[in-house]
Amino acid sequence: MTTKTKRKRASKNWPREIKHGRAKVKVYRRKMPNGHWGFMVANYSTGKRRWDSCPTEAKAIEAATLLARRMSKQQVVAASMTNADAAAYAAAVDTLEPYGVSLPVAAETLARCLKTAGDPATVLSAVNFWSLRSKPVTRARVSEVLEKMLIVKRKERASERHLADLRSRLSRFAADFQKECCNVTTPEIQHWLDDLELSNTSKNNYRTTIHSLFEFAVVRGHAYENPVKAIQSLKSDQLAIEIYTPAEMRKLLAAASTEYVPSIVLGGFAGLRSAEIQRLTWEDIRLVERHIVVGKDQAKTATRRIVPMWDNCAEWLAPYAGRTGLIWGGGYSQFYDAQNLTSDKAGIDWKRNALRHSYASYRFAETTDAGKVVGELGNSVNMVHKHYRELVTRQDADKWFNIKPDKVASNIISVAGATA
Repeated sequence: MTTKTKRKRASKNWPREIKHGRAKVKVYRRKMPNGHWGFMVANYSTGKRRWDSCPTEAKAIEAATLLARRMSKQQVVAASMTNADAAAYAAAVDTLEPYGVSLPVAAETLARCLKTAGDPATVLSAVNFWSLRSKPVTRARVSEVLEKMLIVKRKERASERHLADLRSRLSRFAADFQKECCNVTTPEIQHWLDDLELSNTSKNNYRTTIHSLFEFAVVRGHAYENPVKAIQSLKSDQLAIEIYTPAEMRKLLAAASTEYVPSIVLGGFAGLRSAEIQRLTWEDIRLVERHIVVGKDQAKTATRRIVPMWDNCAEWLAPYAGRTGLIWGGGYSQFYDAQNLTSDKAGIDWKRNALRHSYASYRFAETTDAGKVVGELGNSVNMVHKHYRELVTRQDADKWFNIKPDKVASNIISVAGATA
């Protein structure tokens, strides 16, 4: 197919028309302010007219010829399009319409990006990377962000144990990452976690606290994104559930100080967590109603629950009736010092979370109703079945819930009397 140039005579030689197949392109000549002639090609290839300027007549004719050939080729392609092709074209045009970009321009831009990046996924990742880092951030070192987070957590009345845990884990992290939060990357954190000579469970705990730090950093404008999100949790180690025997529990109670006995009782005979016990007040111990109120601000799951108070639990707590304020009046570290002192005096190793595990195991053996135990513990049915099923017998449970002080207080109200 040949390209034809159509001219008009004398002063009517302009505009010139370049034709290729059914495609026509016009070239115009305009007098410029400097007295020279300017040459422009009327480009309708995108559906809207665009003037393409050329320095000389020859360059304008050359550009118009190339444009006519390209448009002719597009017309041939358009004529051979199927309905599906036409629908795809229309959808693409509609997608680009809000941005004022034509399909040819979009295709050309994407092609240039693909030439550099290699595939669409990489192009999108690069755009996302640029988008995140184009946001303004207030640069702050990891250690500075940690201190800010601890201040906020303290104002939110986080427990001393939680604050101590955050400071312990994150101070170690901050010491190794003496840089700005916005410059910490996912691979760096992954390598750091991999190098910890700890169990999978402990590594997951570190991951959780570091994740919290960067969530705080993003919200406060110190980081573009949370790099911990891309790090997967490890499969937790299956640790054996440890419990106390009735005989061991008696020894612990006998060895405990007067101030620490209620904490052992609430853990072993009501299933409360150590952190919950440290937040609990004597006003939450309802001896007459025979239940314990664990408020949402005290519970680990931030959900209020009512825990029944069994006869032996009530008998141990009765001598403290009339007290007010926190059940454990000491500090966070003193609570765990009391654990160690009690276990040393009793000649028994202190087992991690064993008081709560003991309550759950003996209570499940007694009732065989996982739903009831879940309501009392504040965890899930699956957790109860997985960890506490058939650990002890019903006879063991009877012995456990019959551990009572040698002298029963006179102001005790029995369960039968309370419900009569």
